[in-house]
Amino acid sequence: MFLENPVTPNAPYGWIEVICGSMFSGKTEELIRRLKRAKIAKQRVEIFKPLIDTRYDETMVVSHDDNQIPSTPVPAAANIRLLADGCDVVGIDEAQFFDDEIVAVCNDLANKGVRVVVAGLDMDFKGNPFGPMPNLMATAEYVTKVHAICKRTGNLANYSHRIANGESLVLLGENQEYEPLSRAAFHKAIQEEKKRNDR
Repeated sequence: MFLENPVTPNAPYGWIEVICGSMFSGKTEELIRRLKRAKIAKQRVEIFKPLIDTRYDETMVVSHDDNQIPSTPVPAAANIRLLADGCDVVGIDEAQFFDDEIVAVCNDLANKGVRVVVAGLDMDFKGNPFGPMPNLMATAEYVTKVHAICKRTGNLANYSHRIANGESLVLLGENQEYEPLSRAAFHKAIQEEKKRNDR
């Protein structure tokens, strides 16, 4: 369980918190919860998301449970550095879709005394580490891995299995495109797909 540290005014350094896991695991829900608590504490909070993420809303960060918080969509990680001036807390959703500079941006902000809370998929639909997430997790002080429930076994799920056609790494989707699976169910599904493709 993550225990939130207080933001100390005039502290020389902040820190990075990463919330990661599969789709439908509650990453965005947890991000919103932490940011709303920071706002209740009267901290200056700014939230960012990638410009390409328009699934639920163009400007709001929205969880699958329809919990939401206003955000600023940005085309590249460098924009966050410019727009986060004067913040106590910076939230970033869908970090896996940002360019690799997101790691330097998060570290620069933390080095200036900002608490940086980042949420993103740690693995892509093939089960490989996703974009800048491994490097963010490596440099973060706190990493929280959340799990969904496997659609096939009922066990904890940490894989995002794509059920829609297509090989593009980025495919924004919902229940029609993805399902959360446990390790065993994911590997069984991959083997079944291989057999079908080999016919």
